[in-house]
Amino acid sequence: MPHPARPTVTLRDVAAAAGVSVTTASRVLGGSSRTVAPEYEQRVLTAAAALRYTADAAARAMRRASDSIAVVADDLTTPSMGMVVAAMERQARDAGAFVTVSSTHGTAGRQLETVRLQRALRPRALILTSSRLDANALDGRLLDELLGYERDGGRVVIVGDTDMPFDAIGFDNHGSAKELATHIAESGHRHVTILAGVRGRGNVAARTAGLVAGLRDAGLEERHIHISHGAVSRQGGFDAARRLVARGLEPPHAVLAANDTIAIGAMSAFRAAGVSVPADVSVTGFDDIELATDVTPRLTTVSLPLAEAGAEAVRLALAARAQASRLMMRGQLVVRDSTAAHVP
Repeated sequence: MPHPARPTVTLRDVAAAAGVSVTTASRVLGGSSRTVAPEYEQRVLTAAAALRYTADAAARAMRRASDSIAVVADDLTTPSMGMVVAAMERQARDAGAFVTVSSTHGTAGRQLETVRLQRALRPRALILTSSRLDANALDGRLLDELLGYERDGGRVVIVGDTDMPFDAIGFDNHGSAKELATHIAESGHRHVTILAGVRGRGNVAARTAGLVAGLRDAGLEERHIHISHGAVSRQGGFDAARRLVARGLEPPHAVLAANDTIAIGAMSAFRAAGVSVPADVSVTGFDDIELATDVTPRLTTVSLPLAEAGAEAVRLALAARAQASRLMMRGQLVVRDSTAAHVP
């Protein structure tokens, strides 16, 4: 049999029981910096304990909107985004703030809708993470909404590629991918398939362009560079690799994936088909998620400073307002067991 709900105890009830004003009770129980006489403080605390009073954290958060940082992300399900958000939460907690997170699935309409909703909730700062945010998106309406938020005293920080006039942290996807491709070409691979993810998506498109540039500059023939588009997911990598096996792998072959999740899916398909990595085909990823060192063989990849970017975004969001800054972070090539050298 369900228990009856316990009656809600309000701050006004505590104040009445303690014989003090609601303002005094609020100062004691709400963590105010205003001093309350010890006698009154003890009376409030005793009354609150007797009445089993619990402060309404949600309401207090709304009143203390300056403590909150709203993160608006494309996709919260990816391991790389998880690393960024975890670093944001740690940095915010150390600064006495807290983070809320919303997902938009990377669509401009959902981004605009979410930003409008967050403006009504009055967070101290908005951090938008996206592969690409354009100033002319939705005829400039998203930019106008963000500028209005800053005029109201908020702060906007973007993690990703953008031409908007806000603090921004980007990644040198093109340059880092070019370095990876140069390493693969110099390792003797003469046939390369790039698992490029969704066509036109900002970050993976930049990586694909960098991979192609690195391979070309290292002397790989154009006809031996193939680009395969598909879902940016483990299943997308699995399906692409399965199609590649059906067509045949010309040795020495390398598969360069636009991110680690795609690469791990491809390795699973190769294993299922009896194709050995790296003896039959080398495989590389991008991001250096935690799983990259747990798979067998361990994945060669580009390590992006994802946690550093998340922490820096929060530092910028909480810092005193200054001229908008642009920070570009470069990845580092990490060679592991999923690639092998081929001597001509």
